[in-house]
Amino acid sequence: MHRLTNGTWVVVADGEKALFMRNEGDGQYPVLRVRRLEIHDNPPDREQGTDKAGLMGNGRGGTGGAAGETTFHQLEKERFAQDLAQILYKQAHKGKFDRLVLVAAPQTLGAIRPELHKEVQDRIVAEIPKSLTSMPVDQIEKIVMSELSAD
Repeated sequence: MHRLTNGTWVVVADGEKALFMRNEGDGQYPVLRVRRLEIHDNPPDREQGTDKAGLMGNGRGGTGGAAGETTFHQLEKERFAQDLAQILYKQAHKGKFDRLVLVAAPQTLGAIRPELHKEVQDRIVAEIPKSLTSMPVDQIEKIVMSELSAD
């Protein structure tokens, strides 16, 4: 069972927001305190993209299929994953945390994982594939404890 020991960081993220918390309690009675909040402005595609998908030539003088429109919203989510990974690396390198619980929706976890430096990866004690950024801290605490005790 993963223990949420004193000093363990819990980072709750989605594609646009990350809440950095530190357990000031112990494994049995955690007290998560918010240390930092990162918000990445990521308006919907309709507010970012202006180009419509175009047609690509097939190389024989005819037209091929439509080229996919770049989803700016998705690009911003990927950029946020890179930024989050960089923040975690800097904090790990400074010795700010030894243990990390990463909480994010499965798609967000998938975007963050390849961006994480080995120094951060080595400190991850649990990953929780849930989207909790819109919940109050006390609810996050309960869900994290429930998830960790289920392991």
